[in-house]
Amino acid sequence: MIDLRDLVAEDAGRLFAWRREPEVNRWMSDSPPDTPDAQQRWVDAVIADPDRSGWIITSGGQPAGFLLLSGLTGCNRRAEWGWYIGDPDARGRGVGRAAQALGLDKAFDQFGLEKVWAEVLADNEAALKAQAACGFRREGYLRSHALKDGTFRDVVLLAILAEEWRDKRAQVRKALALSHLIAA
Repeated sequence: MIDLRDLVAEDAGRLFAWRREPEVNRWMSDSPPDTPDAQQRWVDAVIADPDRSGWIITSGGQPAGFLLLSGLTGCNRRAEWGWYIGDPDARGRGVGRAAQALGLDKAFDQFGLEKVWAEVLADNEAALKAQAACGFRREGYLRSHALKDGTFRDVVLLAILAEEWRDKRAQVRKALALSHLIAA
């Protein structure tokens, strides 16, 4: 089963290793932290910041990835999110789709958001497909928006509204439960 558990300070080492994995880093718009200490400071800042909330995605109780919501305290009730699957053995198995459903429940139910949005590198077909399956819609296209490894890359803006998730939630969760990825 896939679940989300709160980020804790002891996760910094794992996140540092995951962010340095080529298959994770290639899809991130920013560079990974240079040192374990820099990663620890980032994790500590996320934990202390009421504007952000982070979770470790678990699969069968084992850490598999990371999900972050940023902008939780803004007056517009919207937040940006990002996520990745760090464990290579968990990729391509529906872990990301399940984590998104659990994360959207937190965003809209726990935090009372109206909108969740994301920036996805335009050539990241897997992420675009996974987010569309959960109901995210394309809201924009930013040309040469992210400088990655010396090359400017295009970014797709995606978003989902609370009402859209409410309409899609039962269908998405049922499919995930039937696949034994989340509890019914």
